[in-house]
Amino acid sequence: MNDSYGRPITGLRVSVTPRCNLSCIHCHKEGSLSSDEEMTPEEIATISGIGKKFGVNKVKISGGEPLSRNDICEIVDGITTQGIDATLTTNGFNLGKLAEPLAMAGLKGINISIHSINSETYSRITGGGRLKEVLNGILAAINAKLFVKLNAVVFKGLNDSEIDELIGFSSNKGVLQLIELVSVNGMNGEIFGRYYCNLDRIEYEIMKKANSVQFRREMHNRRRYRIKNSEIEIVRPFEGKFCLHCTRIRLTSDGKLKPCLMRNDNLVDILGSIRKNASEKELGDLFRKAVMRRRPFCV
Repeated sequence: MNDSYGRPITGLRVSVTPRCNLSCIHCHKEGSLSSDEEMTPEEIATISGIGKKFGVNKVKISGGEPLSRNDICEIVDGITTQGIDATLTTNGFNLGKLAEPLAMAGLKGINISIHSINSETYSRITGGGRLKEVLNGILAAINAKLFVKLNAVVFKGLNDSEIDELIGFSSNKGVLQLIELVSVNGMNGEIFGRYYCNLDRIEYEIMKKANSVQFRREMHNRRRYRIKNSEIEIVRPFEGKFCLHCTRIRLTSDGKLKPCLMRNDNLVDILGSIRKNASEKELGDLFRKAVMRRRPFCV
C-alpha cells in the first residue's frame, strides 16, 4: 500500500515497552507520549499480521529497552512465524543471555547502542551504564550469528574525538552507524543544543580514508564506507530525503499506530479495537487510516 505521497509501506517499527534500565541523555522515547501500557505478544503479532497484508515485510522491535520484557523471544517468534523479517534495537545489557534464544526465535539482526568504548564516557552518556555488559552482549550476538549493527550517537565534546577508536573497535564485528543527534518533539532540546555535532566533517574524513564506498539504494542512497575490515554508515535522522523516502510506520508501546516520529497529533488507536474484538476488516481499515495520515515532516 502507498500513502498519499506515493510512498510504499514496507516497514513497521514496534515499541514493545516504555521501560528502560538506562537514562541516556539523548533519549527521545521514540517521539511518543508517556504511557505504562504494554501490548501482549499476541496483540503485537496480530498488528504485524495486519501490516503484512498492506505490504509490511520488516519489523524493527524497539523500546524503551525491549530486552527488559521477559517474553521478548515470544514476541519475536510471533512476528517471524508470519514470514516477516524481524530485527531489534537494544542497549545490549541483557543480550549476553538472550542472543542465542532470540536467534532461535527467528531474529535476523540486531542494533546495539555503544556510544563510546571509554567506560567513563559511556557511563556519562547512558546515565551510569556499564560498558562491560554491552561488550559481552556484542560478542554473544556475533556468536549467535545475528547481523550486527553498532549504533553510536555522536556528541560534541563527549565522544566526537573517539571516531577512529569506534571504527577500529567495529572491525569484523558489524556495521558501525554514526548517528547525528536529533531533537524529537522537544523531548531532548536542551541536550541537542549543547551536544549537537554536524557530521559533515566526520564523513569527509572517513571518505578520505575509505577503501571503497557502497550506495544503499533501499536506505535513501546512504553511503556505506569500508576502511580495512570496518564498515561505517553516517545516519542523519532528519533530512528532507529521509522523510520523502520513508517507508516505515510506527506502533507505540500502548498500541497506537504512529504515522510520523515527529508528530503525536495523528495517532490511530488499534489496540483498543483489538481488545473490543474488532473484525479483521475493521483493523485493516484502521491501518489504512494511519497510512493515509502520513505526511513528510519536511513538507
